[in-house]
Amino acid sequence: MLNVTYGTTPANPAKRTPNVRLLPAAVGLISLGLMTGQAQAQDQTVEERLATLEAKLAEVEPKANGLEGFSFNTYARSGLLLNGDLQSAPGGPYLTPAGSVGGAVGRLGNEPDTYLEAILNYKQVAENGTKSHYRLMIADSTTSSNDWTSGDGALNVRQAYVEFSNLASFSGIFEDASIWAGKRFDRDLNFDIHWLDSDIIFLGGLGAGIYDVRFSENVKSNFSLYGRSFIDFPADTDFVPEGSYSTDNLILTADNYFGNVQWTLSGMKAQDNDQRVVSGANTSAAETGVHTMLAYHGDSFFGVSDGNFKVAVLHGQGLGAETKNLGADGNLHEDAVSTRFAVYGTTYLSENWRLAPSILAETSEDRYIKGDEYQWLTFNARLAQELTANFEMQYEASWQTMDLKTLGYEGRNAVDGDYSRFTIAPTFKPQVGGFWNRPEIRVFASYSTWDDELDAYASGDPLGADSDFESGQWTFGTQMEIWF
Repeated sequence: MLNVTYGTTPANPAKRTPNVRLLPAAVGLISLGLMTGQAQAQDQTVEERLATLEAKLAEVEPKANGLEGFSFNTYARSGLLLNGDLQSAPGGPYLTPAGSVGGAVGRLGNEPDTYLEAILNYKQVAENGTKSHYRLMIADSTTSSNDWTSGDGALNVRQAYVEFSNLASFSGIFEDASIWAGKRFDRDLNFDIHWLDSDIIFLGGLGAGIYDVRFSENVKSNFSLYGRSFIDFPADTDFVPEGSYSTDNLILTADNYFGNVQWTLSGMKAQDNDQRVVSGANTSAAETGVHTMLAYHGDSFFGVSDGNFKVAVLHGQGLGAETKNLGADGNLHEDAVSTRFAVYGTTYLSENWRLAPSILAETSEDRYIKGDEYQWLTFNARLAQELTANFEMQYEASWQTMDLKTLGYEGRNAVDGDYSRFTIAPTFKPQVGGFWNRPEIRVFASYSTWDDELDAYASGDPLGADSDFESGQWTFGTQMEIWF
């Protein structure tokens, strides 16, 4: 995190940076100095007036510390993805037919976009010790290569919330708790396989909640209520004009921790969502749903080496059958059932070689139309060789198999087949070492191939027969990625 407060910071007690809260005072003093300087004796030099002003500024006491003031965070990526004709190529972790139901295939050498998050934070500490944190996140996304993209970008406020912690009046099981309200990503129900660019689970929206209700040293819970809006969908009702119906999906979640084990239970309800018309006919869209996840967060690489791993099993019914993006899909059938499995980790194979493998899979039935089935499985691994202080070679391999019986939902055809990709990416960075070190500048070459049957999934699909992207094709490009 880049800290722009004045005073000592936890990361570097000796470092001082400008105090944003003192800027108004400084501007006022400067203005005062200029005005009074005009009224002073004409023989006073500019140097003398500046010296007087500096002395006044030196008298201002710094009142902020590392827990207060403004800070800035970001995530961003940007790059070109080109085919053999040096033209823009389709790409993205969700370009396969399985991507339409959350089946990611990996991101290295496979991203044609510019995406950024600008995160502004302001923190305060009250006289009684209560801490407050305001966060604003602005994000934008575009696939254009132009410098000005306001016409085709997607600028958006993704988060705007306030959180209170260390509340002076809280005690007992709430002593360590924090409360929040606004629009946000849930703090703990947003963990992902970064090299796949796929969340295991994502919970976000407008709501409120409480974190870290601690029942014992190793047992704690978070509770939240989120709202998701389902808007402008066709409905089978005599009271609302077709195409203008809307409703809200309310999601109540209990997220519980028992040491390294995480167990989450969510219930949701979208009033009158069963009036929705799906795929041209009323197919009994879900009005309610349940979702649960059991996960383990390991502090080694599956107990065989240093590193980390996570394993999770997710299951949902009705509106909960969107197992990844909780409560975000209003088209789900009332009998929809989905199960998702994820396992991944990072480790060093030797002093200079590191490995990050993953498996992500999902199966669902009656997802959108009674009798449909969606099954897919992805194996992915990223390997890196650290060669110098600033250079490493990265490699990524992905294989995905899918069997999608769509029953014609949204014009999609049933397909059954495999997709494979291999990427090599020479990479420069300020300091190699560790999977999570950024920023990076990469050049890459990727080879992709897939079964011809996948071309028939949908019109306009990136792998479709009407696309210039053909199986057995090389793509090339360059990309930067940064976060702090």
